[in-house]
Amino acid sequence: MPKGFWGLWFLLFFIWLAINSSLAIETISAGAFISLALSIFFVRSTSVWRGFNFNSAQVLHFIRYTGVFIVELVRANIDLMRHIYSPALDIRPGTVKLKTNLKSPIGRLAIANSIALTPGSLVLGMDDDCLLVHCLNADAETASQTILEPFEKHLEQVFG
Repeated sequence: MPKGFWGLWFLLFFIWLAINSSLAIETISAGAFISLALSIFFVRSTSVWRGFNFNSAQVLHFIRYTGVFIVELVRANIDLMRHIYSPALDIRPGTVKLKTNLKSPIGRLAIANSIALTPGSLVLGMDDDCLLVHCLNADAETASQTILEPFEKHLEQVFG
């Protein structure tokens, strides 16, 4: 198998198990097969996954990242709800350019998707190590601390 296959298979299989919340033999078998098929397809059709391998430290950071993502998702939803129900709309929408330390394409993709999935922010574009993000409060320093930093430290350990 090409390099990166087993890391991608493990990642997809872990996501499958987390989404299904079942350890039934049928669920595990289906997840293993679907993860296998997708891993073969992605490793052969793109070069992004070829240099990617998991080790135990990366798995631990991916689990931590998942927890951080869930916390940030809930926090962003509550913050957005606070803005919606507030009588005075206290927002300064705009775009900010955020520099990421992530070097791998898959790491940058993961952080862009993490930002886009949290309410109140949207990645408009990527240029090398910079992300163009539209957010409710367009202060570059605050946006970097609240949007980028929670995800970046764990994703950097997983994807580089």
